[in-house]
This record gives sequence, C-alpha cells and structure tokens, in this order.
Amino acid sequence: MDKELTERITRIESHLAHLEHLYDQLNHVVLDHSRQLARLTTQQQKISQTVETIELDRIKSTNPKPPHYST
Repeated sequence: MDKELTERITRIESHLAHLEHLYDQLNHVVLDHSRQLARLTTQQQKISQTVETIELDRIKSTNPKPPHYST
C-alpha cells in the first residue's frame, strides 16, 4: 500500500510539474499578445488620425469658399 501511494504521489507531482510548465508557457503567450495588441491599437489610432486628416484636407480643397469669404 505504501508503494502504491508513493507511486501515485509521484505521478501527481509529475502531472503538476507539467501543468505548471504549460501555465508558464500560456502566461508568456498571453503577455506577448497583450503587448502586440497594445502596439497594434496605437498604430491603428495613428493611421485613423492620418486618414481623418487627409480626408479633411481633401474636403477642404474640393469645397471652395463662398465669394464673401474671400479677402
């Protein structure tokens, strides 16, 4: 009985070590994805602002001012 218990504890410890390793790997992947998401969000905001500026400039250039605005 003592030998069975020892083997069972050994298997449980082995599985636990494997799970801890998987947890560490998953945590690393999640942190990497979080960093990438933050970087991509920043890039997307910059691109969005650039496109908005370009669009506003295009609208201003194709929409002439009325004569009474001319000086």
